[in-house]
Amino acid sequence: MAEHGTEKMLEAAKAFQIEGTFKSSGLYGNGHINSTYAMIWEQNGVERRYILQRVNTDIFKDPVSLMKNIEGVTEFLREEIIKHDGDPDRETLTLIPAKDGKKYYQDSLGNYWRVYKFIENATCYNLVEKPEDFYQSGKAFGHFQRLLAQYPAEELSETIPNFHNTPVRFETFKKAVEEDVCGRAASVKEEIQFVLDRENELGVAMEMQKEGRLPLRVTHNDTKLNNIMIDDATGQALCIIDLDTIMPGFSIFDYGDSIRFGANTAEEDEPDVSKVSLSLPLFEIYTKGFLEGCGGRLTEEEINMLPMGAKLMTMECGIRFLTDYLQGDVYFRTLRENHNLDRTRTQFGLVADMEKKWQEMKAIVEKYK
Repeated sequence: MAEHGTEKMLEAAKAFQIEGTFKSSGLYGNGHINSTYAMIWEQNGVERRYILQRVNTDIFKDPVSLMKNIEGVTEFLREEIIKHDGDPDRETLTLIPAKDGKKYYQDSLGNYWRVYKFIENATCYNLVEKPEDFYQSGKAFGHFQRLLAQYPAEELSETIPNFHNTPVRFETFKKAVEEDVCGRAASVKEEIQFVLDRENELGVAMEMQKEGRLPLRVTHNDTKLNNIMIDDATGQALCIIDLDTIMPGFSIFDYGDSIRFGANTAEEDEPDVSKVSLSLPLFEIYTKGFLEGCGGRLTEEEINMLPMGAKLMTMECGIRFLTDYLQGDVYFRTLRENHNLDRTRTQFGLVADMEKKWQEMKAIVEKYK
């Protein structure tokens, strides 16, 4: 059924505290990292679904710490949701314990598995089909910040070390330029200079955190629309999913990555940079939703830094694409020649347009404070 076979999947499925009789399972969703199955169990004549996932330990080297993060955050969210008269079984993920009491199971080959309750009558969407979708996305990730505002972020492990440490990404980039293993640096002098011209801004968030001006928060670190479940009946954002990259970080980065991805008028790898720009209407609708969802939990300095969060996340992503291009396209999957270079230019084109619209961005954030 999958690369690890039906046998191991069945071994894992039956290792969790699920009542009833296992009926069937099949691959589920379109995630690229973990192997995901929807299982059906019969319980007292009623069929119920569960999500079974095998954690990709090539990406996540410390699955035990990863699961500890998810367990801590989801249990905290349950308590907060109950306090707000919500439905914790629908508004956050629910881990099913294994028979040994742990929230994960390690099979005989060393693979790590977990099981969640299946949230019925809710859907994840891959694309922003209408502005309301983007508003709901902003509101959901803002509400996520609100609910977790009192969670001790410093207790979380970094599941991918230095994931959004922009200065570290910059140092890796400089090394790639210097080594120039593929002889490509001469052909991208303009893009290299674009990064160097903005070097002084790249560490601003880290410096502010060291000075105590930017608080460490629980951050999701993959704030795309398809990581939100939308209630089929109401059309409202219901639950944040895909918690593998839950880590200590900055609220402005979760916000900024959403803007980078969702408020660009072009695809992330658009070869024609003239099509790339920041949509101020989409920027505004997301900002409105995000700050509404946060419910006053962000500091004034965090709110003022939201535009910089968008710029830094876009710069960082462009730097990563350019670094990979210089190193020979070894990290990001490429589908055509110069694919990473197209991605780089799209990100830098968006940064350049943000710089032109900087005062409008700041005014929009001020409007929804």
